[in-house]
Amino acid sequence: MKRYFSLLRREPLLRRLSFIQLLAYFGAWFSNVAIYTLLIQMGADASTIALVAALHFLPGVFQAPLSGVILDRIHPKRLMIILTIIEIFSTLTLITVDNVGMLWLLYVLVFIRMGASSFHFTVEMSLLPRILEGKSLQTANEIHSIIWSLSYTFGMALSGLVVYWVGVTTAFLLDAGLFVIVLFLLSSLNIEIEFSKNSAKLGFMMREAFSYIRNHPIVLHLMILHAIIGFTAFDALVALAAKHFYAQIIAVSLGIGLLNAARAFGLVIGPMVLGNWINNSRLGLLLLAEAASIMFWALVIDDFYLSLVASVGVGFVTTTLWSYTYTLLQHHTDSNFYGRVIAYNDMIFLGVGAFVSLLIGYLAVLGLSLGMITLFLGSVFALAAFYYRWIRRTYTLEEIG
Repeated sequence: MKRYFSLLRREPLLRRLSFIQLLAYFGAWFSNVAIYTLLIQMGADASTIALVAALHFLPGVFQAPLSGVILDRIHPKRLMIILTIIEIFSTLTLITVDNVGMLWLLYVLVFIRMGASSFHFTVEMSLLPRILEGKSLQTANEIHSIIWSLSYTFGMALSGLVVYWVGVTTAFLLDAGLFVIVLFLLSSLNIEIEFSKNSAKLGFMMREAFSYIRNHPIVLHLMILHAIIGFTAFDALVALAAKHFYAQIIAVSLGIGLLNAARAFGLVIGPMVLGNWINNSRLGLLLLAEAASIMFWALVIDDFYLSLVASVGVGFVTTTLWSYTYTLLQHHTDSNFYGRVIAYNDMIFLGVGAFVSLLIGYLAVLGLSLGMITLFLGSVFALAAFYYRWIRRTYTLEEIG
């Protein structure tokens, strides 16, 4: 914890950005429980729930080629203001969805809202390596992931309570109010960085970025390694488990909120314990630990209380995997390509998240048990450990800092 507070004291811009992140990500997750609760109240089946979960990831996939170019052409502050305004209006419009016949509107709004949210995330992650480097950058990524996890924890938990007590509409209204506060804070933010607007044509910049990645295969492999963390996209799995296993024990909205909050608690404390321990040689061990944690959850997923314990264990490993693999990518990328490489990296990561969400729904519809589905997701991380071992043997991987 000391190193986090020390960096925040030294870097006032990072401190302000971190507070804005806390509110923006809290808002991004706060109404998620309301959305899934609304779907269950309307009688949505497993495939519909999985599709909505996938829509949280798909916008980042489709917009990445263009957003990467935009990041290298428009100042970060201006972009974040525009994206926050989009989040405000799309969140408010969710209030109008109240029956199955309006599912199409829900799909559109979730797509737009999460597109703005994922773009906002990409803007900030491309900004960090412009103001920090080395171990400071790794620490900043850990702070960012802790903030995401805190927002996820309290957003899911409080939203579950709000939906349970006062309903879905109030959750959406409160969520929009948070984004209004974010907009006010962004308007007074002073981002003093060297930003050279790239005036090249969009097509040329895209081709240039793809050429850079092709000529630097270590960058591509680090993007793939980071994307594997997308196999922890458990939103659809949690919603289905709450619907099928926990509904007789606890209200669905509370079940979703508490299970996600338990996992997010692990996400918060993980980097505090593992941040100083993790390095290139230990990353493979952490991938195996993630596999073991998810497989344990698979064995106890039908038990609500044991699932809470398992979720903490899964989250404990995930944040450090996410932040360290992201830092490795930033560390091995030329600064002239930060915006585009980070955007394309997010495209692959979100694409994996969308694929996993749809796969969970598809396998559930086919009749595969939720335990077997979870076991499969855990096995992917065991394979990832061997993939990472191959990367280290094939390429020179620089230590961070």
